[in-house]
Parts: sequence; structure tokens; C-alpha cells
Amino acid sequence: MKIGLFATFMSPVATPQMIASFARDAESIGIESLWLGEHVVLFDEMEFPYPGSKDGKIPVPAGGGMLDTVASIGYMASQTETLRFGTGITLVPQRNPIYTAKEFSTLDWLTNGRIDFGVGVGWCKEEVIACGYSWEDRGSRCDEFLEVIKNLWTQEIASYEGEHISLPPCRLDPKPVQNPHIPMLIGGHSLPGLRRAARFGNGWYGFNLSPSATANMLQKLDVELQKQNKSREDFEIVITPLPNASPSTVQEYRALGVDRLVLHLGNQKPERVEKRLAEVALFIEQAAST
Repeated sequence: MKIGLFATFMSPVATPQMIASFARDAESIGIESLWLGEHVVLFDEMEFPYPGSKDGKIPVPAGGGMLDTVASIGYMASQTETLRFGTGITLVPQRNPIYTAKEFSTLDWLTNGRIDFGVGVGWCKEEVIACGYSWEDRGSRCDEFLEVIKNLWTQEIASYEGEHISLPPCRLDPKPVQNPHIPMLIGGHSLPGLRRAARFGNGWYGFNLSPSATANMLQKLDVELQKQNKSREDFEIVITPLPNASPSTVQEYRALGVDRLVLHLGNQKPERVEKRLAEVALFIEQAAST
């Protein structure tokens, strides 16, 4: 089993020096991948609360905000040699799919194939609208955008005609280094999300799930994979466990067929990061023990 870290870098704590040092340290202790969350703007008032905190707010430092994922990955990739980078998640239905295809194919080219493309529809209605898109049809728009991105990554001359986007025949280069394209790991715990993963994904990303909750979700995912004439044999399962997960749970996740555990980094103050990396090393030892 591979062990990764989920790290939503935030200013002003995450300075260039801190991020560069962190990436090198993560690689040196055997962490397989770093996964970054995405939000471009934040709101004081939201119709739907943030599901990852008790108060429904994204916990950002005073006067700070979340760093861009693409720029951060490019910066950290320049500091490392083998560390992989994933998005947990890229908010595809609020992005321009052509720019997104270009950004990630360029990242894959520059990193020699060290990129995983985590995908989701998002939960923040205000952010989707602020980016120029409608909220209610974000699921169907995500599906079309994924098809467009995949076409641009794999076809010499790509085109697409759909309800949400019309792409005339065009060329996008460079293509991703990875063949046939950058792996798409589709997130989401809803039935539509699992269907999207089975239809479009090379894997599924579950977030903040205990072993028992993971088992429940995988039962539902297996049904959707079967409908697509697929199985988990060539399908990657990525799970971020609860923040208080212990190294002893590694074997439980392994028994369920989980391929990657992406642990929470948590607090980004230097002393807390050092302590957390020591804890993560114990997970790596457990993952390597059998």
C-alpha cells in the first residue's frame, strides 16, 4: 500500500521556503505522493456548510488563503525527483476544461509523469457561480468536461459537441507523459459521484472515511463498476482516513483493497509538521510490513 499526504497549503504560514523544505522532507522519508485541495475564493456566508469542519467554515489563517494547486505542484516538483502529486480535488465543473487539460498535461510533461488528476464537482455553490457557471447542472457539465479533457489528452486532433461545450477540431500539445493519459481519480460519496467514477475514472477517491465507512462505499462502487463492465482489478482506490487514524488501521484498509492512504497533514507550523512527518513514518512502516 502507498502512503501519501493531503496538504492544503495556506498563506501566510506556507511560505515558499516552508513548502520547498516540506516537499523534500516528505520525499526523503518515503511518502509516495502529496495531494492538494482546491478553492479559488472563499465566502463568509455560504448556503451549504463546508463538510470538513465542525463550524462549516474552511479553517484558514487570519488574512490568509489557499494556494493554487497547479502553481504549488509545479513549484514542489522542481524541488523533488520521485514524489508524485495529486489533486484532492480539482473542481472541474467550475473550471475552463481546455485550460485545465493544458495545465495538467504540462505538469505531467515537466514532472515526467508524476501527476494524478483528482476530480470532483464541489460543494460550494457560491464559488461555482462566482467562476461563471450555474450550480444545478454542475454534474452533467463535469461529465462533459471530463470527456473534453480526455479527448485533448489522447487525440491528435480533438473535438467535442455537447450541451455545455462545443470544441472545434484542434490540437493540444504536449500530451501527458503517462499513457494513455493522466490517471483520473474521481471523488464523491454520493451515488452520482460513484457512477461518475465508474464511468470516467481510473480510480475513486474517498475522503475522511473510517474502514467501516470505506467498506460500505466500496460495496456501492462495485455495483456501479459492474454496470460499466469493470472491476476493481484495474481500478485504484484512494482513501483519506479520519484525522485521528492510527497506523494500526493500515492493515484494515489494505484488507478492503485500498491502494493508497492519503493522510491528513494538519497544522502547517514547523514544529507540528516535524511531529506529523514522524507519525506518518509509522504508517509507512506498517504499509511495508506485509
